[in-house]
Amino acid sequence: MTFDLDTLRDAVARHGRVARVVVAATAGSVPREVGAAMLVWEGGQSGTIGGGALEFRAAARALDTSGLSRHPLGPELGQCCGGAVTLLCEHFDADRLRDLDGENVFARGAGDRPLAVQRLLDGARARGVVPKPQLVQGWMIEPVTRPKRDLWIWGAGHVGRALVDVLHPLPDLSITWVDTEPARFPGQIPQSVTALPASDPVRAVDLAHGNAKHLILTYSHALDLALCHALLGHGFDFAGLIGSDTKWARFRSRLRNLGHSDAQIARICCPIGQKQLGKHPQAIAVGVAAQILNLQNDRDSATWQTHSSAFGG
Repeated sequence: MTFDLDTLRDAVARHGRVARVVVAATAGSVPREVGAAMLVWEGGQSGTIGGGALEFRAAARALDTSGLSRHPLGPELGQCCGGAVTLLCEHFDADRLRDLDGENVFARGAGDRPLAVQRLLDGARARGVVPKPQLVQGWMIEPVTRPKRDLWIWGAGHVGRALVDVLHPLPDLSITWVDTEPARFPGQIPQSVTALPASDPVRAVDLAHGNAKHLILTYSHALDLALCHALLGHGFDFAGLIGSDTKWARFRSRLRNLGHSDAQIARICCPIGQKQLGKHPQAIAVGVAAQILNLQNDRDSATWQTHSSAFGG
């Protein structure tokens, strides 16, 4: 989890004064992890710290209280989890947000900054070792959300719509949604999604960064193949293709004929998703979303372990 500065800025711009409630520490069985947060403003809220009585009470008090508070879930709230949660409630407006410009790690607390906190900040600034959200000697530390990862979804049919529904709330994804004409998109498109009508979608491949992720699921096998061919020549971080084992066998043969090596072709994942979940568009979307999240979590974990071992963490 990270401190999502862009979402907070948007909420302040829309609603004025906004409270942010973040899970600062946990003990035992609890609904959410350290770093999970929600925003609360007069008449509304977004995000979640786990729902239930804890979230209801925290939201009701958010605009009137601030600072750290500890909540034993069973004795205090009657929840069955059995653990305890420490919450940090803070208030933000446009002036306070300006103080965060350019920060990679947001650290705050009472009194002088502890040496343990300073060491984490030094590691982030000098060596790029990004700390996890944590409460250190009364100081809350959160990495500020990094630049969003680009995800291109090619196709606005049933599966494409289901994927956008599932993936667009994730704060670290920037989604570009491509199809051949505006009429193929739904009437309401999430604010975080860029719809790109393109009569020839293959020409739009050049607009994507070379480290973007791609999900190919158009209405046309010929267009799917053309996109695979274009992406293999363009570069990508991940490319997934909807289809059966039979479709992929045919595509591999055709991509070889187009001059791609077996090693290059193997970088494309087909079929995408999890077969055991079924073929309903929402089931496919859930499987694909899990696949993308697992891939990124594995990479983040490997990066964290590499940094930690390299610098004695």
